[in-house]
Amino acid sequence: MIETSNLVAILGMAVATLACRIGGYFLFRAFRPTPFLRAMLGYVPGTLFVGYVAPALAAGGIKEWVGAAATLLTVRLSGNIALGIAAGTASAWLAWLMR
Repeated sequence: MIETSNLVAILGMAVATLACRIGGYFLFRAFRPTPFLRAMLGYVPGTLFVGYVAPALAAGGIKEWVGAAATLLTVRLSGNIALGIAAGTASAWLAWLMR
């Protein structure tokens, strides 16, 4: 059974995420970014992803590194990010099972 506090936390995070996305749409309707700013903002998703992954790799063990290597290799060979994430997750899971 789910606890009320967990449900409230999940709903709160969903509302906060939605507010951030909607706020971005309203901001860019009122403000037209320059080509330079648009190009700069194009790099934000990648830097955020690295910001999440780097600490996990620094603190992680073999399964994290196996997963990261499988992800990079799969994305490099296929060009498909979703496939790379799936391969990395499966590889990390298999490395965890092999321990």
